Amino acid sequence: MSFKSLQIGKHTIEIPIVQGGMGVGISWDQLAGTVSKEGGLGVVSSVGTGYFEDKKYSKKNVAERPLDAINFYSPTGFKAIHDSARKICGDKPLAANVLYAINDYGRVVRDACEAGFNIIITGAGLPTNMPEFTEGYPDVALVPIVSSAKALKIICKRWKKRYDRVPDAVIVEGPKSGGHQGFTYEQCKMPENQLEMIVAPVVEEAAKWGDIPVIAAGGVWDKNDIQEMMGLGARGVQMGTRFIGTHECDAHDNFKQVLMDAKEEDIQLMSSPVGYPAQGVVTNLTGLIAKREGPDVKCISNCVAPCNRGVEAKAVGFCIADRLSDAYNGILETGLFFSGTNGYRLKELISVKELITKLTQGE
Repeated sequence: MSFKSLQIGKHTIEIPIVQGGMGVGISWDQLAGTVSKEGGLGVVSSVGTGYFEDKKYSKKNVAERPLDAINFYSPTGFKAIHDSARKICGDKPLAANVLYAINDYGRVVRDACEAGFNIIITGAGLPTNMPEFTEGYPDVALVPIVSSAKALKIICKRWKKRYDRVPDAVIVEGPKSGGHQGFTYEQCKMPENQLEMIVAPVVEEAAKWGDIPVIAAGGVWDKNDIQEMMGLGARGVQMGTRFIGTHECDAHDNFKQVLMDAKEEDIQLMSSPVGYPAQGVVTNLTGLIAKREGPDVKCISNCVAPCNRGVEAKAVGFCIADRLSDAYNGILETGLFFSGTNGYRLKELISVKELITKLTQGE
């Protein structure tokens, strides 16, 4: 079975593999640029771009954290990442991932357009007003992430009524993905919410609104998984965790090693200040949080709206912005290391080119 190219708005993705957006600093210029260069769709995470402005920070254990959302989601850092990725992939399609739950969502979407990204992907909530922030950029394709056909229907109805348009593609994500989930703890375990069960209903709903391509995400690992998703009607897949196991991934070497050392039972759901469970590796931080001995919560960066300026962070015992940035900097004691449920299957680092060959031609 050969894979057809994936059309997202006016942009053609030669190989229908979308690399998941992973912040802080896991999918930035090197990973996203290389994935696009090799024919997939590279995705830059907009989370924590303020850290990119001081590359030397990644080699330190202590540094000042970006102050407030304008610096945590830095326009200059975002633009610098885009420009660096462009030097790798040229004019091939390049996407940005902007979480709906963040503070300054509209501004960051606008920043993505102004930086030159071709496609914007949004999850962590229902982006019912997403097109509002891309006015004046008709060629920028918009791709929401949903966890059900009902969610897609709500988005399409709102977009059609308010903006006379529908999404250029949609990503349907199951509960085996890394990071934040679109389900409660209980829902994550229910058979009816697993990816293989929710793809077909989303494909059916997408067809009612025109020819909206559906991209399946959450636990997709190899060529067999891709073929299974295509058989259910998806036209592409999104994969995040597996791309961490590449030389080009922007993650710290310690981050990659945490995943390669992880056992299956080490990857678990955990509470998060965002309000939804998040999936990651049980580490030293997890134990500190359980004993309420984790690092102080100071809310320097004001990163996500649901956290309510640190109120929810204090309730769950950690600041997500600070702990993800510690992971980016390879600080094992206090880093938060997100992973999909298959992260334990990473055992070696390979190039993006080799990974895409494996995914398209088989192991």
